[in-house]
Amino acid sequence: MNTSPSSSGAERTDGSSVQIGALVPLTRPGWVEAGRHLLAGLELAVREVNDAGGIVGRPLELVVRDTAADPQRAAAAVDELARLGVAALAGEYHSVVARAAAARADALGLPFLCSSAVLDALTEQPTEWVARLCPAQSHGWQIYADFLLSAGHSRIAVAAQPSVYWASGTRILRDYLAPRGGTVIELDMSALTPTAVCDELVDNRATALLLLTGHPEPAVPIVKSVRRDQRLAEIMIGAPAGQPEFAEWAALLGDDGSAIPFLRYLPERLSPLGARVGTALRERLGEAPSFVAFEGYDTVAVLADVLRSHGVDRARIAESWPHVAVEGTRGQIRFSRTPGISVWQWAWASVQIVDRDPAEPDRFRILHAS
Repeated sequence: MNTSPSSSGAERTDGSSVQIGALVPLTRPGWVEAGRHLLAGLELAVREVNDAGGIVGRPLELVVRDTAADPQRAAAAVDELARLGVAALAGEYHSVVARAAAARADALGLPFLCSSAVLDALTEQPTEWVARLCPAQSHGWQIYADFLLSAGHSRIAVAAQPSVYWASGTRILRDYLAPRGGTVIELDMSALTPTAVCDELVDNRATALLLLTGHPEPAVPIVKSVRRDQRLAEIMIGAPAGQPEFAEWAALLGDDGSAIPFLRYLPERLSPLGARVGTALRERLGEAPSFVAFEGYDTVAVLADVLRSHGVDRARIAESWPHVAVEGTRGQIRFSRTPGISVWQWAWASVQIVDRDPAEPDRFRILHAS
């Protein structure tokens, strides 16, 4: 692996902290609730690492930067964190932001363990510097497409905003559903109001509507319009990207936000480690932890193991990805080269399709697990 002396992250033996740069959306238009959960998982794991003696006696420290869902801001943060001497990068939730961060990390020779961003093409070219915990979008969304077909839905509308991420999701769904008799109808949310969406659903005889949009706008107004349109009483609303996962969804929509299936990356039953971490995350967050919080914890668990075994040299950290074998909260984490994926990938975290129970909107029902 080629790396310049200035980017290699020289070993320090002065007892100073080992720093990890953390990229997290903490302000709008970022998905703030996701960012809060991601950061809670990162911070809990750092605290536990330090309680257990740190990294060979040196404390582990997070250097947090708010990306606010802005790719340019994230790229600038990567530059800054590299200059500050962090050993590696962690985090990020938004795919388009993580893509910008990954490109910059690759260019600088800075290891980046991406926690939550699913876009398949996280980098344009294969890279040794980036690894990822969450399943690739194509993996999860094909499982979701199978779920739609098994539920009898073949005419599927997608209410989509302009974005590389949403366009990728639409393409995955179309490519998977078309050979199996499914039709994907695109509704451009840069041109349609929520009321107009309802008319389009009726005109196109859609039986399912997928929200490929931001949260809370325009996802929440779309749900309210569809739920109140008597012509659409039988239509299924879905949200593969996971908008209903967080408490804000239930607070804004109440009963209207239930029975909307979404993807989350948790096993049906947590291991003893996962259960213990889940309890600690609940105490830290004051609410049930989302899968994103577990992703944050597992990110630091992997990086701490690598740092203990390989030190803080950036090139050695990146070279360690294929040798990782860490027991995370959701199973053993190993990275491999996966066809069509440009980064080192955990293949795969558990995938569930769940929704909020109409009888008890704070409770999740597991509809499908893979």
